Amino acid sequence: MAKILVIEDERMLADMYADKFGGAGHKVILAVDAESGMVQAKKEKPELIILDILLPKEDGISFLGRLRKESDICSTMVIVFSNYDVPEIKQKAKELGAVDYLIKTNYTPQEIMEKVSVYLKK
Repeated sequence: MAKILVIEDERMLADMYADKFGGAGHKVILAVDAESGMVQAKKEKPELIILDILLPKEDGISFLGRLRKESDICSTMVIVFSNYDVPEIKQKAKELGAVDYLIKTNYTPQEIMEKVSVYLKK
């Protein structure tokens, strides 16, 4: 199965998705901010990053921009998963190569699992 890095500062939500993805057989790595997310991305080289936009210190868009400049992990697939529903931010995430931008409140955990499965099969 896939290695998934979840960058989410809301611990309860991060733990829930770690349990869901882990239960589906994936290896899950958690990070609570962009800085630790970058460290984990470089170390673990995940197939997929689930990225929140509103993070402490550095936001998800800034993280995504930095990720794309790292030669060894620049092509990592990223799904933005946030409640920050701003068209300009969505557009910027897409420009930086996010494969999807999901609004947390619009999806059940099961629907997120299904979406992630589709992307991991591509």
